[in-house]
Amino acid sequence: MAPKKSLCPGRIHSREFKLEIVNQVEHGQKTTAQLSREHHLSPNLIYRWRKEVEARGHAAFMHQARPDPSPEQRIAELERFCGQLSLENTILKKSLATYRSKAGTK
Repeated sequence: MAPKKSLCPGRIHSREFKLEIVNQVEHGQKTTAQLSREHHLSPNLIYRWRKEVEARGHAAFMHQARPDPSPEQRIAELERFCGQLSLENTILKKSLATYRSKAGTK
């Protein structure tokens, strides 16, 4: 028996592997639970793969190139990110000030 693989989040599986897993479930060869245990996969992952095949058929798991965002879209994205960082910074500063004032009064 082959040694068990450790659970590694973020593993990348080939398109063929995903389709084989989905086919085994769809054709009743194995259950999702069996495949999950055998291949150390989350049952939810197998479920998502099945939904992908249902939705996209033969095109499932094929690389989809995203178009590069326009300069305006990229600027808007960066401005949102700066706003988020600014808000987080303000919250952290207020938390630190509160902590310091409480620690100093003891």
